[in-house]
This record gives sequence, structure tokens and C-alpha cells, in this order.
Amino acid sequence: MAGHATGHKTGHDRRSPGFWLLAGFFSLFVLFMYGPMLVIFTLSFQGPEGGLTFPMRGFSLHWYQELAKGLGVVDIAAALRRSLTLGIAVMLATVLLSVLAGLAFRKRLVGASVLFFVVVASLIMPSIIVSLGIGLEFRLLDGIIQWGLGRLGAEETLANYGTAMGLYTSALGAHLTWTLPFGLLIMFAVFNRFNPAYEEAARDLGATPWQGFRHVVLPLIAPSVIGVGMFGFTLSWDEIARTSQAIGDVNTLPLELQGLTSTVTTPSIYALGTVTTLVSFLVMALTLLLVLILKRRSARRTPA
Repeated sequence: MAGHATGHKTGHDRRSPGFWLLAGFFSLFVLFMYGPMLVIFTLSFQGPEGGLTFPMRGFSLHWYQELAKGLGVVDIAAALRRSLTLGIAVMLATVLLSVLAGLAFRKRLVGASVLFFVVVASLIMPSIIVSLGIGLEFRLLDGIIQWGLGRLGAEETLANYGTAMGLYTSALGAHLTWTLPFGLLIMFAVFNRFNPAYEEAARDLGATPWQGFRHVVLPLIAPSVIGVGMFGFTLSWDEIARTSQAIGDVNTLPLELQGLTSTVTTPSIYALGTVTTLVSFLVMALTLLLVLILKRRSARRTPA
């Protein structure tokens, strides 16, 4: 009987040729996705005499030290700060607007379908076209502002006026056209599965709408809200196309990195790419940690 059980288990666990074919294809796909990243990581640790290709010549942190000194006329630290602050602003705006829209779409709204498709339409438009359109809008706005200043006789202000384009105007709007649809799709899926009986129970116990949201709804949707925030930051952090024509006179770190690919001929550029990638991984790790903490806190509060 034991032999029969062992034979049955062995037969059950035997993999078909199709399984190994699909496993091999999946392994190649993962290698194709993450192989370039691993190559960049590895080459960033070249020795002082190392170049941009294999074979490696030594192993050191030399190019990270060179990166800390700066890359020519490019102020990497300032570009890093701009990308971080813009990413945080995009994250906060994406979370706030996505949650509010998710709450609003739970009710019957006139034109809700049209509004939804208008918001999501930016995902299917070429990114560079979105960037060009936003840039043209702000150039028209600059013309209107300059005309208004001239009509008001504010000659000194007009002489010092540059552009309305910037990190927290045109660039923020351009990034939201990319991050907000993802946030909306996540929150719509969350609220479609949300049981309104929890809110009704809170109201029956005397809670106000704000108290019901704060103490009942928000704790239940908190992991998804954190996920939306992660999407908002990471999508903004490495965005190039939608930023290129809509940021004005400054550059974010991805734009500086793109420009450096044609001028920097040392592994310093690989060190910079590694640092930017590690920031994305750090944000994802913090997101997973927060979700884990929320789940454990919820489990402790739930009676056995």
C-alpha cells in the first residue's frame, strides 16, 4: 500500500514536456527583461581602467566616487532632487485624485462613462504627443499672460517673466496623464469589490460620513492606496517622453541621464543608472513593508 501511494505521488508529480517548454520560455523572458539591468549593475563596478563593455578590468567603487564628484557641467544632485520632489508631488496628487474619483464613481454620475474614457484615453496616446500638446498649451498660456501684463502696464514684471512651464505646473500635469489612469483603474477595482455594509454599520452606530471613511473605509483600502502611491512615484521617477517637452528650463534625472548617453564615455553613467534603479527598488520595498505592517495590524485587531 505504501508502494502504491509512493508510485501514485511520483506519477502525479511528473512534469509533462509542455511544462518544461513553458518554463524554459518563461526563464528566457525573465532573462530578457532583467538581463540588461544586471549587465548595467555589473559594469558599474568596473575598476579605474574599465570601459563601457566587457571584459571587466578590475572591481571597485571608483565610478560611484566619480559620480559623486559630478559629471561635467551636469548637476546630478540638483536633477536628483527635482526628480524626487516631482515624484512625491505626483504620488500625492495621484493618490488623492484616485481615491476621490473612486468614491465619486460609486454613485450614479451623468456622463460617468464618457469622463472615465476621457481620463484613460491618455494611455493610448503616444507619450511624446501628450508632451508636445501640454508644451503648446503652456506656450499659449505664456502668450496670454504676457499680453495681460502688457495691457496692465506691468512692464517690470513683463520684463522678468519667463514661462509658466515648470516642475509643479506643466511637468506635474504631464506626469498625471500617465499615472492617474492607473490609479483610477486600481481604485475602481477596489471599490467595485467593497462591501457597503461596513459603512452602513458605522452610520447605524452614529458615525459621521468623515468618521466612517476615516475609521472604516480607509483602513480597508489602505493597501491599495499605498499601491497607487507606489505606481505614482515609480512611473514619474523614470518618465522621459512626457517630460521632455513639458518641463521648461530644467531637467529631471532621467532627462539628464538620456543626455549623458551621448557625452559620457565612462562607467559613471552605469553607476548613475544603478543608483536610479535602486531608488525604484527602495520605493517598492517600502511599499511592501507598509502593506505587511497594515495587514499584521489588521490581523491583531480582528477578534479570533
